[in-house]
Amino acid sequence: MITTTTILLLITSFAAGFIDSISGGGGLLLLPALLISGLPPQTAIGTNKFTATLGLSSSLLNFIVNKKIDWQVVRQGILPSLAGSLLGAKLLLLFSNETVGKIILVLLPLAIAATLWPHKQAERAESVQVSRIKVPAVCLVIGFYDGFFGPGSGSILLLALYLFIGLDLVKASATTKAFSFLTCLTSVVVFFSNGIVLLSLGLLLAAANIAGNFLGSKLVMQKGTKIVKACLAVSLAILFASLSAKYLMNK
Repeated sequence: MITTTTILLLITSFAAGFIDSISGGGGLLLLPALLISGLPPQTAIGTNKFTATLGLSSSLLNFIVNKKIDWQVVRQGILPSLAGSLLGAKLLLLFSNETVGKIILVLLPLAIAATLWPHKQAERAESVQVSRIKVPAVCLVIGFYDGFFGPGSGSILLLALYLFIGLDLVKASATTKAFSFLTCLTSVVVFFSNGIVLLSLGLLLAAANIAGNFLGSKLVMQKGTKIVKACLAVSLAILFASLSAKYLMNK
């Protein structure tokens, strides 16, 4: 029987997939929802990562078909990104659920701040030699963050590819999906092997997340970046409301 909580999680997962496909940051919506539903922090992170991985496959396919991904950047940064993700996921398993919960409360504001940080047009005349240094460095750091925590990592990588690597916003968004999918997949393998993915719930939420990713990726190719700020505003408003409710209930 599908409960009210499950229905709300499905709606949240759809919205998270929609936001992820456009600007990243969908985990900022789904992870708190999973925590509020009563899942232990480690299980919430593992299930969120599993859901996001399957969801991202939908938007990634859309961007591949429409040739929006910069594969040169992917080739330069994928190994450092995977190494960082694996290291982050391994480190997460060393902490207790209580400690992970406290770490989430510290990292969430940082992820939100990075997502909303104002930025200007990046210079596009960067040399290939510099790019070959910057891409692996950026991807290693963000891969580690993605494996350890996750929410907001897509938005941070999108901004990094735009500001430091020189991609336009649409191509940066599309290229980010390739990285996010592979780093999420790496983390999921670690989480599965350690039994912190709630598979029955994850598969259900993944269906909604895939639908959201598909719709969002279609929209971003039609309208560019016009709806990015609106998506982030909605997700962050719900996030703050959810965390405030949880904090007050625990008092």
